[in-house]
Amino acid sequence: MHRYLRAIGFSNKTRKEIQAIVMDCIRKAEKRGYTLAKDETMVADFSREYAEGMGITASGTFDDDDKFHLDYYFPYLEGTGITSYEDVTVEKHAAEDSYAGVCDDMKVGITIIFYLRNKIPYIKAQTMGRLPIKGTSVTLSGLSVSGTVLLPLYKMPEEKENVGKEMSERARLLAAAKEGDEEAIETLTLEDMDVYNMISKRVRNEDVYSIVDTCFMPYGVECDQYTIIGDIVGVRLVTNHITEEQIYILSVHCNDLTFDVAINIIDLFGEPKVGRRFKGVIWLQGNINFPEEVF
Repeated sequence: MHRYLRAIGFSNKTRKEIQAIVMDCIRKAEKRGYTLAKDETMVADFSREYAEGMGITASGTFDDDDKFHLDYYFPYLEGTGITSYEDVTVEKHAAEDSYAGVCDDMKVGITIIFYLRNKIPYIKAQTMGRLPIKGTSVTLSGLSVSGTVLLPLYKMPEEKENVGKEMSERARLLAAAKEGDEEAIETLTLEDMDVYNMISKRVRNEDVYSIVDTCFMPYGVECDQYTIIGDIVGVRLVTNHITEEQIYILSVHCNDLTFDVAINIIDLFGEPKVGRRFKGVIWLQGNINFPEEVF
């Protein structure tokens, strides 16, 4: 049973009940996607909402007798807005017919790896020989089963003004370092050493969360899970119409990226409000927005 089902309101369902819900998702799907893969297999996705903007996707294939065979399913959250305009590379998972997206966004400083939600348009473009596609964007979202609300950091007015400039300058240096600029590499190395020394001194007398404003770090051994700390810029409360469980959808601004995170109200410690911060582990999903003229 998928671990992150509780993030969309299925926290106390048995395996048998979840199987019935997945079958219901297939029969009463609100969104359907079909395409032929390179091996002439008919691939299909069936999605159904169980709360506003979130639900379950069942993925599988059709055989020669037009009978659908379920391969896997996963809970999803539809993100809002555009998270990144950087180019995305897609790789197929080894264990099943699912895909991971890889995005090098200079604003974060690390390679972002996410679970691809909309694989059907990608497979269609691959079969038609239209890859790589330029002009795409990515909408990220996350599911969390454990989170905490933190108070915001106090910042002087001049510090708030400098945040944007510092992020832009760091992104410029990272881009230059990626191209092999030795001066940029040296500057970034010295900056990281200064930050490390500052934190090492302050952490002796201060709580680490009063020093670290935001963070976006890989978590564990699975490449699409991250530990994040980010500013809450939007809060919505929705209800799963099957279980009546309530779920918070938080718009989080983290390392100059903005994306939505869904977490069950029973898994969130604290009351989320705009201006406060969210800390938690998320399973990162992504939806690649292809230009309309591609298909």
